Amino acid sequence: MDTGVKYSNDTQVDFVIVGSGAAGGVIAKELSTAGFSVVVLEQGPYLKASDFKHDEWGYKHNGDLVWGKRKGHPQTFRKSINEKATEREVCFGYAHNVGGSSVHFSGNFWRFRPIDFNEASVLGPISGTTFADWPITYEDLEPYYTKVDWEVGVSGLQGSWDPPRSRDYPCKPMPAKSAGVLLERAGKALGYNPYPAPVAILSEPHNGRPGCIHCGFCNGFGCEVDAKSSSMSSMIPLALSSGNCELRTFCTVSRINLDKADNADEVVYWDRAGVEHSQKARAVVVCANGAETPRLMLLSESSRFPDGLANSSGMVGKNLMFNGWSSAEGIFDHPVNGFKSIPTTRVIHDFYSIDSSFGFYGGGGIDSRHPSDGLPMRSALDSGRFGGPRWGSEYKRLVREEFTHTAAFHGHSTSLPLASNTVTLDDTLKDRWGRSALCCTYKDHPDDIATAKFFQDRSVELLEAAGAKKINRTPVVEQESNVHLLGTCRMGDDPENSVVDRYNRSHDVSNLFMCDGSSLVTSGRGQPTMTIMALAFRTADHIIQASKRNEI
Repeated sequence: MDTGVKYSNDTQVDFVIVGSGAAGGVIAKELSTAGFSVVVLEQGPYLKASDFKHDEWGYKHNGDLVWGKRKGHPQTFRKSINEKATEREVCFGYAHNVGGSSVHFSGNFWRFRPIDFNEASVLGPISGTTFADWPITYEDLEPYYTKVDWEVGVSGLQGSWDPPRSRDYPCKPMPAKSAGVLLERAGKALGYNPYPAPVAILSEPHNGRPGCIHCGFCNGFGCEVDAKSSSMSSMIPLALSSGNCELRTFCTVSRINLDKADNADEVVYWDRAGVEHSQKARAVVVCANGAETPRLMLLSESSRFPDGLANSSGMVGKNLMFNGWSSAEGIFDHPVNGFKSIPTTRVIHDFYSIDSSFGFYGGGGIDSRHPSDGLPMRSALDSGRFGGPRWGSEYKRLVREEFTHTAAFHGHSTSLPLASNTVTLDDTLKDRWGRSALCCTYKDHPDDIATAKFFQDRSVELLEAAGAKKINRTPVVEQESNVHLLGTCRMGDDPENSVVDRYNRSHDVSNLFMCDGSSLVTSGRGQPTMTIMALAFRTADHIIQASKRNEI
């Protein structure tokens, strides 16, 4: 398998990039095609389209794409620092492979809107939180959202529902599936403005990749034809073909070392066999995700940074945000067949920002899906949500009916940043490499719960308008795990309360950059990956220009 040019570990390359996910893949492509020597360190394998399969048991039960306790990577959870953290299989859910979680995500690709970047100024402070404005605006990021559209590949329909955009989508919207039609009709009946969901899945051939084949195995699965716009399929091949990028797989980074001038100059890692190596670099870009990036900073403590690398502010690992979620499911007299095609084709954003008169902060969107991600085994295990026996001939009938006759309207919503919600190193538990395990301390803000319930109420109203004969509410509970890992090395102008500056450059170490979900200041409305990729394009642009000025 082609992993690009080969560099000696003794050779000082221009950049080492830690992680090849949504941000790392973009930055690797941008820097290598600009002529810089790049080494990408990825702790998982390089899977290709031909490696993926419709293995629901392997992907959804065994976690073949996600490492957890069973694979030597345990995590611990507690709601507050006053509790003893308990061992979990997974609290922070993310894929370990080239492309990271962009390989197995659902493909929902909502841009943030202008209000996301200055909401704290508009609404004022929220008690008990670290709610703040971003140091950049939507206008600063818009050109890079457009680069994501066209270079990574997004399908959608431009309209009044969009935030301002400089260019139309490169691919037409995906065709509506039945669950989307139900949401659209119900939304219009209630006076809302449903529209085609923008997705990082190609509806037609683009940039040498094929269009979607509508197999129905998207969420939690890798795409077998490369129609899903992961960084694995869209960015990494361009980086490798540049002749300047080397991709090293099964490389788990243990720490980043500094030289005598306190510049990052060496990345230490284990290979697949557990042998330690190091790579010299002129600069380091960490794109390991919102859990692994703060862990690496905390593991890289030194006499200069006793509390963790680049952590003079004490903010590394703090302000963890998850995004809110809610669901209501309806069963219909007629077949819906929501298991077909991509997860969602219609979305409603009329409540992108909830009116302050409701008495709590929040906002988000509602889309339509199959209640069990369209997966037969999971649907059978979930069957009975509308009542009925759990065994016998009637149970079998319910399994058949619920798989084909149901739709779920999901709410995707905000999560407030709290200094007490953190990613830290567990005091006692170690992973297979002997590193301190990840410890998650998290408790939803009351407004997050209120927002999730608000969206569930709207989903129930929409299901009623769509003609559901029975409706079930999935209980809204406090979260103890998530796949959206945000805010833990937040961006800001003030080095006293942020970790990186407006260009994702460490305030403390001038040749160290951090760009992934950890950079986000606010959570957005439930779909952060497009913003992470846009930030990566912007960060790479800044790195290239600064390098040309000899500032890195």
